[in-house]
Amino acid sequence: MQGVIRSYDPASGDGIVLCDTDLRDYDLAPGALDGSILRMLRQGQRIVFDLDGAGRATKVRLGSERDMGTPGH
Repeated sequence: MQGVIRSYDPASGDGIVLCDTDLRDYDLAPGALDGSILRMLRQGQRIVFDLDGAGRATKVRLGSERDMGTPGH
């Protein structure tokens, strides 16, 4: 899935992702950045993510142009 960071608190790791596909908000799962090159997120940043069993955004990463569905790539 792909979306945009709506909010992120670096101190607590809490955040919300707005999904492009269904326009729903998803909370970031604890450890959502574990194993990622990202250490912090900023509001408006585009990301690719998965959903865990509880419906929270996890495995947050940057996508390639192909992943993001950018026209021409």
